[in-house]
Amino acid sequence: MKTIGIIGAMPSELADIRAALPHSEICRKSGFDYYVQMIGDTRIVHVCSGIAKVNAAVCAQALIDYFAPNALLNAGIAGGMNRDVHVCDVVISSEVLPHDLDPHFLADYPPYCDVFPSDPALIRLAQKVCEDFGVTSYVGRIVSGEAFISDNTVKQRIQQRWNPHAVDMESAAVGHCAYLNQIPYVSIRCISDNADDAGELSFEQFEKIAAKRVADIVLKMAEIFSDEAAL
Repeated sequence: MKTIGIIGAMPSELADIRAALPHSEICRKSGFDYYVQMIGDTRIVHVCSGIAKVNAAVCAQALIDYFAPNALLNAGIAGGMNRDVHVCDVVISSEVLPHDLDPHFLADYPPYCDVFPSDPALIRLAQKVCEDFGVTSYVGRIVSGEAFISDNTVKQRIQQRWNPHAVDMESAAVGHCAYLNQIPYVSIRCISDNADDAGELSFEQFEKIAAKRVADIVLKMAEIFSDEAAL
């Protein structure tokens, strides 16, 4: 049996996944409700972590400790940070890192790594599912920080320093945990806004559409995950 963990930060990011897996057993561990259901030979564990990096890290580590997943998917929405990426496009992480922390503190102290790479096989699987669904996707860097970005000046500062495709508040934390535990990981994020001065308005308008798109993608990935040839 294989296990795949799906982590979303907000209830809206998990709503469509939970609707598609209505017979999940709820296991409460370390303060989080983990929903567990089988799809074929694969056990799906999906959980709402709450917003920002500490919540995401604690939730990811507890999922790893209690359920020993073969892979972690961080599913949700994000702000677009690349001019080629538009609202409702999907960004698949090539790597993740925090944008609000000097990389020196990660590179020169444990874990001696300041950029956390995504798993190539999971990247390919996400690309294939997006292509099959006719969804425009990009593989690129996702950065995370402790604020919702909705300011042009802040956006430009992040772009200039990190050159990301998307920005969110959790991917770097989940990727960090996956790296420490040697668990294959990828973040799949649908763009809900452009992380600019109109970000909050765009987020409210496209949040549910973006969340549904990501849910469809990760559920399809989970469906075919047990087939090793797919990876």
